[in-house]
Amino acid sequence: MTNKPNTSGRFIAIGDIHGQAMALRALIKAIQPSADDVIVTLGDYVNRGPDSKGVVECLIELQDRCNLVPILGNHDEMLLDARKDRYAYDRFLVSGGRKTVASYGGQKLDGIPKSHWAFLESCRDYYETASFIFTHANFCSYTPLQFQLSSVLRWTGIDEMDICKHRTGKVAIVGHTVGKRIRDYGTCICIDTGCGFGGQLTAYDPTNKRQWQVSENGWRTDQSTSR
Repeated sequence: MTNKPNTSGRFIAIGDIHGQAMALRALIKAIQPSADDVIVTLGDYVNRGPDSKGVVECLIELQDRCNLVPILGNHDEMLLDARKDRYAYDRFLVSGGRKTVASYGGQKLDGIPKSHWAFLESCRDYYETASFIFTHANFCSYTPLQFQLSSVLRWTGIDEMDICKHRTGKVAIVGHTVGKRIRDYGTCICIDTGCGFGGQLTAYDPTNKRQWQVSENGWRTDQSTSR
């Protein structure tokens, strides 16, 4: 599915967040989104960081300020799957999920409200515009987007297979593969800069290559001023 770009606003992608609500709020403050902007969040909203609940709350609120397009990450998929059986739940816990459960203050998953489940269930596999493709992790270069495997879209890093170069010729904007900086491979740009691993949270406008970055505690790192 190709979505017609909103030519009156900006397209901005946000990389993996991993429970760092303070960083997300600071990044949104830096971006100052308007009603005409399209913000694509690339997934991994939960796990590892201390406030997954705050991240999801912030994203739900952001829907009222701009055109939010949330992509599902592999950690978000694990949380959704954790409702199914004990083994999926245990896998979720050892992948950083204990902090997610703690942020909701409940026992197991009973502290997560219906609105948060609904938000996660609404997340997309990918988002496509006239010039760009947004996924969490990767895609198969010769497969139409609607037939991509979730194992590739959410789990296969750009260091595990050929760099994204889709048959459409569009530039891919992805996360998932952690790095210290934005990596531009021409046909693929990875903006996971280590939020949740002691790194930064990055927002990126692929139309003009502008970037915004904050540390996990909310300090601006892309310019001399802070907060």
